[in-house]
Amino acid sequence: MTAEPTLAVVRNEVRADYEYHCDALASHFPDAREVDFPAGERFDPRDFDGVVLSGSTAGVYEADERPWIREQERLVQTLVERQVPTLGVCFGHQIANSALGGTVRHEGMTARLVVVEFADDPVFAGVEPVVAASHGDVVTDAGREMDVIASAEHCRVFGTRHRRVPLWTVQFHPEFTADIRDQLAEDFDWTVTDCAFADVNAPRVFENFQSLVAERMATVSE
Repeated sequence: MTAEPTLAVVRNEVRADYEYHCDALASHFPDAREVDFPAGERFDPRDFDGVVLSGSTAGVYEADERPWIREQERLVQTLVERQVPTLGVCFGHQIANSALGGTVRHEGMTARLVVVEFADDPVFAGVEPVVAASHGDVVTDAGREMDVIASAEHCRVFGTRHRRVPLWTVQFHPEFTADIRDQLAEDFDWTVTDCAFADVNAPRVFENFQSLVAERMATVSE
């Protein structure tokens, strides 16, 4: 019988009043070890079957003021070298691409439900093309060997996947659901669109990622 995957959730938020998005993400991985990276917590990637990198109000271009950002870029490089399944969310999407030579730029805040075009990728299996976005930074050039697997009207590189190793990233927030809609409206200049949270089932991304980690474990153990 294959053991349950051992996961690490890397929390990247630098503002205590915005920690709720990390809490929401971590709630989808209740047995995972949570690692507060900006606070100085670290872990050995060899001890985990999969890693999730959270969002943040920090920018990847702030590495001079926040040395932990370069450390996390090195972590991404290690995860790629060791082929540890990894999922990057928002800031996690940006730092994964930056770590692999991509470009991240501030282009102004987008905070709304958006329609997205998904490639045929298992991480998006069963995911409806309406997701919640809340970001001011975007990946303008994907990292080395990173293919674009999701695009939105306002953001071409809305999701990426590494060509050789199990690394996926998404600019949107799968953890943003109707449960925290009021908090989002309070904290961000949230724009109401024709889309509705009733159309959103993006947490399925997390379920798919866990399944992909389990599948890889089974393959490796054969």
